Amino acid sequence: MEFKFGGSATNQKTVLGHPSGLFVLFFTEMWERFSYYGMRALLVLFLVASLMEEGWGWERAEALVLYGWYTGLVYVTPILGGLIADKLTGYRNAVIIGAFLMTLGHAAMALEVFSDPFFYLGLGLLIIGNGLFKPNISSMVGQLYKNQGKEKDAGYTIFYMGINAGAFLGILLCGYIGESVGWHFGFGLAGVFMFFGMLQFYFAQKIFGRIGLSPKGTQDFDDAVENTVENTKDAIEDTVEDAKKSGVTADRLIVIGVLAFFTIFFWWAFEQAGGSMTIFAADYTDRVLEGNGALTFKIFNTILTVVPMLIITWVLAMLFRQTFSKYALSNVLLGTSFVIIWAIVIWMLIREFNADVAEVKASWFGILNSFFIIAFAPLFSKIWQSKYNPTGPVKFAIGLILLGFGFGILAYGSMGIPLGAKTASVSMMFLVFAYLFHTLGELCVSPVGLSYVSKLAPVKLVGLMFGVWFVANFIANLAAGITGSYMDPILEEKGLTYFFMIFTLIPVGAGIVMLILNKTLIKKMHGIR
Repeated sequence: MEFKFGGSATNQKTVLGHPSGLFVLFFTEMWERFSYYGMRALLVLFLVASLMEEGWGWERAEALVLYGWYTGLVYVTPILGGLIADKLTGYRNAVIIGAFLMTLGHAAMALEVFSDPFFYLGLGLLIIGNGLFKPNISSMVGQLYKNQGKEKDAGYTIFYMGINAGAFLGILLCGYIGESVGWHFGFGLAGVFMFFGMLQFYFAQKIFGRIGLSPKGTQDFDDAVENTVENTKDAIEDTVEDAKKSGVTADRLIVIGVLAFFTIFFWWAFEQAGGSMTIFAADYTDRVLEGNGALTFKIFNTILTVVPMLIITWVLAMLFRQTFSKYALSNVLLGTSFVIIWAIVIWMLIREFNADVAEVKASWFGILNSFFIIAFAPLFSKIWQSKYNPTGPVKFAIGLILLGFGFGILAYGSMGIPLGAKTASVSMMFLVFAYLFHTLGELCVSPVGLSYVSKLAPVKLVGLMFGVWFVANFIANLAAGITGSYMDPILEEKGLTYFFMIFTLIPVGAGIVMLILNKTLIKKMHGIR
């Protein structure tokens, strides 16, 4: 009997029309994103908090540079992690090892209260663990499907929703506990769910059949690297020959280079979210609500938290129905993690409702990105499928301009802040609208870039081109941290409006250049749309 999907017989049982194994990966990835974004939401806030607030009392510039290095390196290690999985461990073992290292990383960061070296050890383990985990779990999603059609695209869409669900809950709960109870409790909570994600994946992995197993004839790592370098060198030489014979290959590689270059401008500005925008939320935003405003926020926050939790729990129940008889232990562990998360959610909401005033946590604004993605992704999907679907370069341009417009809103909101001010009370609506336009920009850029790399790159160089894309993201994230570190000097000399105008004018300018290049790039794609 021939199976419709890859993997075991149990994987043929469907949830929402997709193989059950997709949702094992969905929840594993959800908890990993919970841990990553939960920690990311706290990192800068913890570093700049005073010693009296149990933080490290760092200068903003120092904190933002460390943030830039951390988020940048997270994009470099997946290149090595993919190589290790391909040549040595296989995807499954790489995912398990990566998840275990990240669990240890969060545990080390939770121990920062005892010794500073634990904090740096934790960051290192998170960077390395992410490199092993991130590229390989995504590769397994693709192998669940035997064809390259719409069903596979829909599978990746569901997987992407898991990413956003994890980011949403991680920022919301780790941020709340970190700011309300203690930083190390927030860091530790992120690790608890990474651990549950690892265990539920480990005990359900047979559902994937032979997908993701160790490659045959594993090599020593030195040999694997040497062989990969040789193969890449040969592929580049072959591609250069093709490019000389046919301008098509050369033109398409130029387009990839242009898109990778302009994606740096987008993520350079966008990644201010966990840096300078978090500082703006903490120190320059009026986050205390009273009376009807407080009640409105409490109700909104409850709906915003409970509705996604109900949807995810419903998906969990459907997965249980299909896989519990075969993978009971994995299901019990996953169910336990949800019991814990529901307990924390209920505790948080009751605690907030009992408070006389509502103080919006600085980290809370980070959940708006995930919320707006979930809210607007279906609309954008319909637009891209309609006659109004713009070209790839135009989507890039629109995304850059929307991003710049979001920072323009922050620049306008900062006009009343005096030079050198360390605190202010700007309306939180400026941040809300900034996140809205940033997310709309992300929906134009994020799905487009990687799609065009896969379509435009020669088959032999697809892996290398994705590596180039990751390096562009590394540059963007590092530059975001370094640029953000000039927040205080610019604030003292020119003001916060000037600072945010930098992130307004440069992306908008880059977007206009992309519009000008549109026809040239379309021509160089040679029929790829």
